[in-house]
Amino acid sequence: MARELQLREALNEAMSEEMRLDDRVFVMGEEVAQYNGAYKVTKGMLDEFGPQRVIDTPIAELGFAGIGVGAAMNGLRPIVEFMTWNFAVLAFDQIVNNAAKTLSQSAGQFSCPIVFRGPSGSAGQLAQQHSQTFESWLANCPGLKVVSTIDPADAKGLMKAAIRDEDVVCFMESEVMYGHKGLVPDGEHLVEIGKAAVKREGTDVTIVSYNKMVLVALQAAEELAKEGISAEVIDLRTIRPLDYHTLVNSLKKTNRMVVVEESWPFASVASEIAYQMQSYAFDYLDAPVARVMGADTSMPYAPTLVEEYLPNPAKVIKAVKQVIYR
Repeated sequence: MARELQLREALNEAMSEEMRLDDRVFVMGEEVAQYNGAYKVTKGMLDEFGPQRVIDTPIAELGFAGIGVGAAMNGLRPIVEFMTWNFAVLAFDQIVNNAAKTLSQSAGQFSCPIVFRGPSGSAGQLAQQHSQTFESWLANCPGLKVVSTIDPADAKGLMKAAIRDEDVVCFMESEVMYGHKGLVPDGEHLVEIGKAAVKREGTDVTIVSYNKMVLVALQAAEELAKEGISAEVIDLRTIRPLDYHTLVNSLKKTNRMVVVEESWPFASVASEIAYQMQSYAFDYLDAPVARVMGADTSMPYAPTLVEEYLPNPAKVIKAVKQVIYR
């Protein structure tokens, strides 16, 4: 059986279940306790688990990220919530220089089992400093696993897997998708980190995306189907490790690929995928891998410019036709 849950509810359920199973797990961050979370992801958790396991922090990302890293190195399993990954830039020293390197610097003697989570990407009219997409930044650092999803079932299964993982997991959500609904299986539900999901089967072109851009890809696939073009849509779910196997298998079938990503184009996840596909599956490509990206500039404030900045179904459809009819 399955129930329809919002993304926030699925994440809450995952964290609460793991906290009931393991008393080493705790949550900390800005407004996670008394306010029930900035986006109500931690609603009710203070009442159930108390202030020692659901901890409100000052507005000091570097400080509480460091507390989390120290706790993980001493045997606990922290979940550190950032109100947005834009604010986590202040904590990158702890994430990149300490958490990510604990295992290698200790020659494998001890790990840092910690989850850093919060929303990434655009969130409406929040302009330049609150609309950045950080998956490619974090995935560039060895020692970090990067998960990015807005599907409630995937989010629950991946969050549970992330909490149990011995490595550092950066969990990327979306500020405007916490109310997004989907069916979530009852009972124990785990999703393996590092496995992509085929959200729609197709034969003519593979459209690859992650996070809320998957919905854009699916909308484009629906429109393309009306014109007789069969698009396969893959949700990466995990950026690092990246599931090259699923991508290559799809490309063997469709021979064409379009990657949709709201991040900046330079040194993006899409850039890495394009390189790897020409490296692993060159003989199957009938056209260069195309990308549909966010604009190569900072996010504007005006809604008309935001719309122009971001990928949309029309841009995806145009890119698909370019790789099919070139």
